[in-house]
Amino acid sequence: MAEERQTAAQSLTTLAGYRQATFTATPAVRPILTAALLLLSAALVYEAGLATQEGVDHSWFVAASIAGLFVVRGLHLRRPITLPHLTIAVFVLAAANAAYRVSHPGFGFVFLASTGFILMLAQPSRPQPQQLYRVAELVGRTERDPLAAFALHSSKSYFFNTNSSAAIAYRTRFGIAVVAGDPIGERAAFAELISEFSDFTANNGWRIAVLGAGPEMADMWRRRAIEHRGLHAIPVGRDVVIEVDSFAMVGRKFRNLRQAVSRTHNFGVTTEVVSEATLSEPLRAELLDIVDEWQHGRQTRGFSMILDHLLDGRNPGMLVVIARDADGRVAGFQRYGVSGRGRELSLDVPWRRKDAPNGLDERMVLDLVDYARTQGIQRVSLAFAPFPELFADKDRSRTATLIYAFVHLGDPLIRLESLYRFLRKFRALSDQRFALIRWREVLLAAAALLTLEFVPHRKEY
Repeated sequence: MAEERQTAAQSLTTLAGYRQATFTATPAVRPILTAALLLLSAALVYEAGLATQEGVDHSWFVAASIAGLFVVRGLHLRRPITLPHLTIAVFVLAAANAAYRVSHPGFGFVFLASTGFILMLAQPSRPQPQQLYRVAELVGRTERDPLAAFALHSSKSYFFNTNSSAAIAYRTRFGIAVVAGDPIGERAAFAELISEFSDFTANNGWRIAVLGAGPEMADMWRRRAIEHRGLHAIPVGRDVVIEVDSFAMVGRKFRNLRQAVSRTHNFGVTTEVVSEATLSEPLRAELLDIVDEWQHGRQTRGFSMILDHLLDGRNPGMLVVIARDADGRVAGFQRYGVSGRGRELSLDVPWRRKDAPNGLDERMVLDLVDYARTQGIQRVSLAFAPFPELFADKDRSRTATLIYAFVHLGDPLIRLESLYRFLRKFRALSDQRFALIRWREVLLAAAALLTLEFVPHRKEY
């Protein structure tokens, strides 16, 4: 029995050894090798099943065959075998052997079957804090993209083109490279960049999902991601962008907005716009006290449309709008990222004291728009409005009603309808945003997207 188990282990190693042949083979030969390995593993499982029917205990043989199937799947996904995964797989294989020797076949079966899964695990991406200023320079050159500033989130990895004129911000989760927003940098380089990134992710065994792609880029991903054919664009909401020069708060449609702002003037609220880098330590502490008042932590979650490192000066060019009450005490603040050669601002998460007067957020936005007019800033992005048509429609179909109820299940994480009601006051809905996924990966991709956005993560660099 020990010799047979050793033979099974050698077979598993042989299957893993085919990876080099798979990668060096031509694209036409690679599927043939993978299919051959799949048929071999299936044959092993079938033979083990016949042996079991004849009263022979070949559970170890079934386990080795299952491990082989995991290896075949990894080969099909073109996943590299890393030294850490190989080391862990060897230890688990040794544990399987020990379990069989001490007459614990159940544990041995699980350990042996899992070796192939461990061996072919997708390697994760790593944060790249050393690229901060390189990325910040590309963000500064990116025009008409409200999400560009959020590429600076410290948890992200980056893929640059050969001359570093453009980059893609992403992070891997469950073997999927989740791209946040559109590429940054020179727009003319985006098409080739997407093709190169598709090839790069395929060679790392990653699949692709995109969260927050604009209309033009959504179409480009579908055409240019050669190694990831079949991406489907799903509309998930719209940008809310104030065009500074044309924005005028006149007419009946702005009545609620004018009333909210007037309320803050009656309370004696004043505002100022400052650079985050110039904040004094006492003022910084006062602002962070407001964050701590809500007991949500200091932005420990978020991915595509939020920044971390709140007020610590890490991210270049950030602006802060500070609102004070009649007594001079800070009542709230908003932080904005800068892109488009200094002509575009994007709102990060706003904060206000629990006892602050209603209308404070609206007041800070409008005072920032006035500031923008004096500084040559052309666009102010307030947020991303998810599913605005769903909330605006009062005569919903049964399907829409079901979706509406499902969306409200996420209220403990983010109150989307309240966000929509706040944003619609500005009458500034802009371009649509899309999530791009392949249907065969929809569950895994959805899990990756949701956990990246809503599960708290440890503070990065």
